[in-house]
Amino acid sequence: MLLSRRAMMLGAATALTASVGRASEDYAINPVAIADGIWMVRGADEPIAFDNGGAIANIAIIATPAGAVLCDCGPSARYAAKLKMVAEQLTGKPVIRVYVTHLHPDHGMGIGVFDPAIVAALPGTITAMRQNGGGYSDAMYRILGDWMRGTDLAVPGMAITTDSEAFGGRSLRLLGLSGHSDADLALVDEATGLMIGGDLVFHDRAPSTPNADLAQWRASLDRLKSEKHGAMLPGHGPLDPGGVAAIDQTRDWIDWLEPTLSAAVQSGLDMVEAGMIAIPDRFASLKFARYELQRSVSHLYPALEARLLPRVDLPSN
Repeated sequence: MLLSRRAMMLGAATALTASVGRASEDYAINPVAIADGIWMVRGADEPIAFDNGGAIANIAIIATPAGAVLCDCGPSARYAAKLKMVAEQLTGKPVIRVYVTHLHPDHGMGIGVFDPAIVAALPGTITAMRQNGGGYSDAMYRILGDWMRGTDLAVPGMAITTDSEAFGGRSLRLLGLSGHSDADLALVDEATGLMIGGDLVFHDRAPSTPNADLAQWRASLDRLKSEKHGAMLPGHGPLDPGGVAAIDQTRDWIDWLEPTLSAAVQSGLDMVEAGMIAIPDRFASLKFARYELQRSVSHLYPALEARLLPRVDLPSN
């Protein structure tokens, strides 16, 4: 079944690239030092689109005495292959671990470039990728066309079951959380205090909610804030040097979103009307706020309607 779907999508990708052109330019991977032995590869502050090749997620490269460690590996084999080359040139050592923070394809579709035995994720992420990876892969081929050439669906080969891992003396704290998805990994580098929040944390960009459980997300943000850490590398948006502002900003959006959509349901607004609700001025700095609000309506509205507007059956005769 997977092979037939992939063959179908390759045909669709061929048709797509004929209309939008081939991905002739390579990915621009420009690491920026953000802590001692840690570099950030900044994702585009945009939705996944052909023009950006799907490279919208932030990636971390960590130098350790044992080798290079990556946190997420991007949207395609093409991206991951270049990332691997850049990381190994930068650190002078081979990549020995790749962490995948969660199931979304902008973070982990490049897994197939690496030996599965060195790719680690939470058990819930591995399960979700096995269940939903085919659909995400098909969607990425549909959107990105030639950027996805040679990208095969793969899953991490190592399930994270401990709360830390050390590489030649450099230790990473591993936090198994949830909320943005069913399983969200965050990391803290013990040497520098840098926290890598994955998509639990957005900064100056509105959070996305395709698999969100907002109550669990709030609890995870509280946990991240309580953990001893320094700067914050969010899943999307710029580095937060203080480490707290991005957490608070993400929490503020979620705290506004849920009651706002609940009120819209109770007011009888349809989904189109709910997507046009006024966004408070305090969110003016968040990129793609209207876009993510409208996406969140599609993600969250049906469940809110089912809960807040329960079906009332006529009494039986």
